[in-house]
Amino acid sequence: MRGIFLLFAVAAYAIFFVTFLYLVGFVGNLPRLPVTVDRGPQGSVLAAVVVDLFLIALFGVQHSVMARQGFKRAWTRMVPEPLERSIYVLCASVVLIVLFAFWRPIPANIWTVTNPAGAAVLWVLFAVGWLLVLLSTFLINHFELFGLQQVYLHARGQSAAAPRFRQPLFYRFVRHPLYSGFLIAFWATPAMSGGHLLLALGMTAYILIAIGYEERDLVGLFGRDYEDYRAKVGMLAPRWGRD
Repeated sequence: MRGIFLLFAVAAYAIFFVTFLYLVGFVGNLPRLPVTVDRGPQGSVLAAVVVDLFLIALFGVQHSVMARQGFKRAWTRMVPEPLERSIYVLCASVVLIVLFAFWRPIPANIWTVTNPAGAAVLWVLFAVGWLLVLLSTFLINHFELFGLQQVYLHARGQSAAAPRFRQPLFYRFVRHPLYSGFLIAFWATPAMSGGHLLLALGMTAYILIAIGYEERDLVGLFGRDYEDYRAKVGMLAPRWGRD
């Protein structure tokens, strides 16, 4: 059974990794991809807005609901606890695949940066955003975040250590650098279409809502330590010049 758990977790991680790479190309509207934020089935603007908002909401609900402690306690009565995070990762990947498959582009031009230097700066920011996302996951334990550590410890008959409050690297300056990276990646583009704008706005709204729930959980977990940290460190950007 432990071997099956390991195989499941590795498969879930592999699906996540491929999905994440496709997400980068989807948001960046990279060539040769069959569907991107600006490439896909065409239809009326109203229908596209309704469908796309539903897909963004589906993504937000899945991510937020399944990440809550109350849901986890109920969920682990039905699924093995070592697999809880891997199942979450797999569900998140499936929801993103659904978003890719049913996304409806809205081609209206919001802005276009034609200056080569300006466009290059935006592409660099796009890449920096995704790099910040990836690095942030390793700073807070990439393998635990994506479910691999849980099944590895279970296979060895070990229990995870109690979580402790840390502020590694970026987390000394920003409470949620992972979300900051996503925001940079979603907004940094030399060609902003109506569909891309809708995606960026929807994901920004989701992130702001998710942070509220996440920080409530973190206060419950770390208490005064996190409250003091929250009072001193900016949520998505550094608080320069403040004590």
